Amino acid sequence: MWILLYSFFFALGCFLMYSAYTQYQKTELLLEKGVRTTATVKELLVSSSSDGTTYAPVFEFKDRQRNIHSYTSKIYSSPPAYDIGEKVKIVYSPKDKQNVKTISFWGLYRGMVILGMIASPLLVIGGCYLWYIYF
Repeated sequence: MWILLYSFFFALGCFLMYSAYTQYQKTELLLEKGVRTTATVKELLVSSSSDGTTYAPVFEFKDRQRNIHSYTSKIYSSPPAYDIGEKVKIVYSPKDKQNVKTISFWGLYRGMVILGMIASPLLVIGGCYLWYIYF
């Protein structure tokens, strides 16, 4: 019974770490092949709930052909992470203008850090128990 539980922890940790690695590869590819530009925060979307009010920035940027594109962040925060009119460095995919990331540590690597933080204890707990049982 315990072997199954700890094997599941270890397998889940491996899956999450693999997911973090694939996200890292996609981010590095975007940084390599993407277009870097400066976006302007045009507005803040407001979301109210019983927990309070949160805000998501709406970025506006021009591509190389001078076409204006808008991108709404999926990340809501309180207080707002950006002010209206603030300039933010971004990178976007020339093939998909909705594949946008802000050029900051958390803007680029947020997903993989969170997955890695969840995967690490699962790998350690599951791996150490299995190591102890089998070796």
